[in-house]
Amino acid sequence: MFGTVMASSTDSSGTGDDEVRELYERYRAAESDAKRREIALEMGKLDRRRHAEIYDTLEHE
Repeated sequence: MFGTVMASSTDSSGTGDDEVRELYERYRAAESDAKRREIALEMGKLDRRRHAEIYDTLEHE
């Protein structure tokens, strides 16, 4: 599912991919549904932030 690494034109440092990988690993290691839900919400926040950055970049090209 997360095997493909995609380059981002808005983030060349790779930290975004590192954040995704870390959250995914925490999700898989979570021992309760409550913890998985908490991590899934963090994933959603990260996803929204990354999309906002992409759309902002596209609007200003």
